[in-house]
Amino acid sequence: MKRPAVGLSSICAFFIVYTWVLVSLVSGFPLKEGPDSPQLRFVDQIDRFKVGFNWHNVSCAVCKAIFITVDIALLSNTNTERVAHAVEEACARLHLADPHVCRDITQLFREDFIRALQESFLWPSEACALLVGPACGHFDIYAPWNVSLSRVPKPPVTPPTPPKPGSPQSRILFLTDIHWDAVYAEGSVANCNEPLCCRNESGRASWKHNGAGHWGTYGKCDVPLRTVENLLQNVAKSGPWDWVYWTGDIPAHNVWSQTRAQQLNELITISRLLRKYLGPNVNVYPAVGNHESTPVNSFPPPFVHGNRSSHWLYDTMAEEWAPWLPAGALKTIRHGGFYTAEVQPGLRVVSLNMNFCARENFWLMVNSTDPADQLQWLVHILQESENKGEKVHIIGHIPPGLCLSSWSRNYYHIVNRYESTISGQFFGHTHTDEFQMFYDEDTLTRPLGVAFIAPSVTTYVNLNPGYRVYYTDGNYPNSSRMVLDHETFILNLTLANNLSNGPALPSKPDPNPSWTLLYRASEAYGLSTLFPSDFENLIKVFLNDDRVFKRFWYLYHKGHVSEPCKDTCKTAHICFLRSGRYDLLTQCDVLRGANEEIVRSVRKTMC
Repeated sequence: MKRPAVGLSSICAFFIVYTWVLVSLVSGFPLKEGPDSPQLRFVDQIDRFKVGFNWHNVSCAVCKAIFITVDIALLSNTNTERVAHAVEEACARLHLADPHVCRDITQLFREDFIRALQESFLWPSEACALLVGPACGHFDIYAPWNVSLSRVPKPPVTPPTPPKPGSPQSRILFLTDIHWDAVYAEGSVANCNEPLCCRNESGRASWKHNGAGHWGTYGKCDVPLRTVENLLQNVAKSGPWDWVYWTGDIPAHNVWSQTRAQQLNELITISRLLRKYLGPNVNVYPAVGNHESTPVNSFPPPFVHGNRSSHWLYDTMAEEWAPWLPAGALKTIRHGGFYTAEVQPGLRVVSLNMNFCARENFWLMVNSTDPADQLQWLVHILQESENKGEKVHIIGHIPPGLCLSSWSRNYYHIVNRYESTISGQFFGHTHTDEFQMFYDEDTLTRPLGVAFIAPSVTTYVNLNPGYRVYYTDGNYPNSSRMVLDHETFILNLTLANNLSNGPALPSKPDPNPSWTLLYRASEAYGLSTLFPSDFENLIKVFLNDDRVFKRFWYLYHKGHVSEPCKDTCKTAHICFLRSGRYDLLTQCDVLRGANEEIVRSVRKTMC
């Protein structure tokens, strides 16, 4: 993935190791204990694999034989235990994480992951098509599927026009990716060997280096609760707000050691802090992030029942969010973590559970066809809104351009059909400040939608904390409800932690730090409106004017120093901006300097 790993790279490697251990289980030796055990021989093979192994050297027949045996092996609970033990050994030997992290993450993931693999429709021919090549079969675990659109013809499209001067505007607070770390420790090591630092277990920083700051830290760190409270105190003072969009990811990135009780405590704590500081008269419209569950990314579709279902999470969400949402919304939250609600007369919000489109959600191996019938439900909601003349804002966590191909393609198709009804799309997840474009499907040249991707509250990784404010066409008859402008505010950690004198001198943090305006989009880019055509023109400016692209790159990182982005980096990022559909990378062909290597780099999954 082209952005900072959000605890995913090690997990993806962990899943690969799981598969390799399964192969070792059937490749000529049983798993037994002992210093010269096959587990360790397997790990030695993995060490060699890192530099020399290639699945393409395995014949198709051998590959299929291996995976047929794996399917049989997983029927045995004894083998499941052996697999887990060998994965833990492999994780530690490969230095994917510290031994205790390897142990904890193995125990946390094994039940759900192996059960999903056991129930999946991953046939040997599909696995080998993926690993060996298309000559060995067809990889269609995520086979193409289509939702049904209404038979009502698409109404004529009228290009958006700016509202008349003096027209009402709505001011919307947007929060995403809080990632509160309950055991954040000021003065602890900010660059440790674990996936998440700035914690008691990270150790104390030496006098020569900056330890974890009072308000947060540039590094592999999330934020303490006091920073979240300080943010909410500041936004409460800078109101009034018409309403709030909050697109998830509440817990920290310690994905190897989370429990359901901890996840629920963090959900409850932040929900109640929002009510405390914003008051009873400001409605908050939340969306489910991929870190809300444990194991991370584990969101079984509704056909999974019992203790492995997500009811433990959805039921608590419905209880905590009841003051903000109508009864019908609470019902669909309990079913699948998504809902719709009327914000104002003429405006409806749809909150999607984007975990049902995420390739990291291993439960979709069982069945990835429109999980929970969410997109078909979306079509129904949009058609009703079109019939009533309502405008719709869609919110969610993961941007649709990062979704599984079929889900992303169907969503893109829905946005095309209902472009006159959908007046805004708002997402988070990447922790950075960017957007993705939607074009007409016939020519892929006419811009018709923008998915706004807002920066995170968390500092993970090497970022300032931040939040977004959207200004949309307001509450009056025939309002477009489209985004007219937006602002990004940050907490400058260098100033807040008073680190300007460097690590050698003691510092006293600012007891009441300022959240300051980083930029206003219209001023930073010279735009009169933020319509799709404006962003299309802005991308063209990025291509031809390095000065403007450098400004985007600085704002992309919330005003913190980053490595320059030139040549392939620049082209890949612009390709991302133009690709609101996962497989829609043909747009890269028109970019200056684009080549097959760049396209491949952008096509990489989040692993």
